[in-house]
Amino acid sequence: MKIAATTRNPGGALAALAGAQFTVMLATSIVNVALPQIRDGVGLSDGGTTWVVNAYGLAFGALLLAGGRIADLLGRRRVLLGGLAVFGAASLAAGLSASSTVLIAARAAQGLGAAAIAPAALALVMDLFPPGPGRGRALGVWGAVSGAGGAAGVLLGGVLTQAWGWRWIFFAVALGALLVLAGTALGVPRTPVTGSGRFDLPGTAAVTLALTALVWGLTGARRSGWTDTAVLGAFAVTAVLGAAFLLIERRHPDPLLPPHLFRTGRVTVGNALMALLGSVWIALFFFLPLYQQQVLGSSPLVTGLGQLPLAGANMLGSALAPRISRRIGATATVTGALLTEAAGLLWLSRISAHGSYLADVLGPAVLIGLGLSVAFFQLTALSVEGVGRQDAGLAGGLVNTTRQVGGAIGLAVLATLAGTATTRAGAHQPHLEALTAGYRTAFAISAAVLAATAALALFLVRRTETVPSGAGASPAAQPATGGRH
Repeated sequence: MKIAATTRNPGGALAALAGAQFTVMLATSIVNVALPQIRDGVGLSDGGTTWVVNAYGLAFGALLLAGGRIADLLGRRRVLLGGLAVFGAASLAAGLSASSTVLIAARAAQGLGAAAIAPAALALVMDLFPPGPGRGRALGVWGAVSGAGGAAGVLLGGVLTQAWGWRWIFFAVALGALLVLAGTALGVPRTPVTGSGRFDLPGTAAVTLALTALVWGLTGARRSGWTDTAVLGAFAVTAVLGAAFLLIERRHPDPLLPPHLFRTGRVTVGNALMALLGSVWIALFFFLPLYQQQVLGSSPLVTGLGQLPLAGANMLGSALAPRISRRIGATATVTGALLTEAAGLLWLSRISAHGSYLADVLGPAVLIGLGLSVAFFQLTALSVEGVGRQDAGLAGGLVNTTRQVGGAIGLAVLATLAGTATTRAGAHQPHLEALTAGYRTAFAISAAVLAATAALALFLVRRTETVPSGAGASPAAQPATGGRH
């Protein structure tokens, strides 16, 4: 049964599903500009302020695999609606919070809802659009809203914080979740439950706790250093739980990550490259607004408006990505996109303490937006290529997990290196010069990571082959994109 054949308005359904992904990505970055106001509003310390960001990312990243598997077993539309309800209620609670404890707990609940939304929505996109150009265009829209959500979060956060105060960033997210919930209920069709078997509770618990310990350790490393006892303890727990997860998966009759999920090779390659892209992506939306505010002296509103060119380039790149992929193939597409983004970050590594938005940020932002959008489209397509319909939710959870975990690792490492560079420069340079030196270091290393990722993609994507028709794949398991590979 092809669900697309029973859907009278696939465009409206895609709009609702893309809106769900946009809202999830919006919540990731919308708080960044407003952190000083949030800190003063609920009485947080400087260390506690980071948990306004980390509580969301921790719950989101740790629970994505579980959310994807539950969507396959219980029904994707049902899980998506439930996730949107939790997400919206948590957003409202965050806006109404009068204490730091309630605010951080609400952010964690937001992450829980997002972990159900993201994989279920991506799986529904795969259901609605069978393999071919239609799916390619749908994934292009998916890439556009995913990348634009990060930039739009900075923009909307700046506008709302300056106009009405920090609470409105959460009220706006709650309103968005409500609208998407209504659109999903009205426009997204019910789909048959395609997953089978038992839920792998031991494996899910092991990998969720392992990811939690990993992200916790990385968060602590940014604050206390890599040799802190608590940080090392968290990494040790991660290693033990990771080993336990592998043992559980080998023995469980219905493992959380079944071996056939990686049969084509494209899923493994796509996720590995997505983790590297994520390590740079999330850090970009952390460091760039800081440079604009702390060094260039931009207000939250001006900082937010400064993200518009990046968001526009992102949407343009996502619209062109399916055509580019069909014309030149997956290998050339992902390699060229990663190199384009690397060029933009290398340009950013030349920022000046006495520069300006037009001279230092605008040009690199356009290049980054174009490269990021095309790379995200192609890596998402690779990460779900060859996956049967019964595992689509899990595949969506996996690719979101690798991006989030890669982002957590990348941000922790880059923040540490940037802080070290700032400290060293501060010994003999003014404060703004020292801050800029740190940001330059972060952008230069990010450019080097993406250049290395492009070289890796050139080798790995070309070596993997698409599952041929009739080789045991289901109809949903055919390539997400056409063209030469």
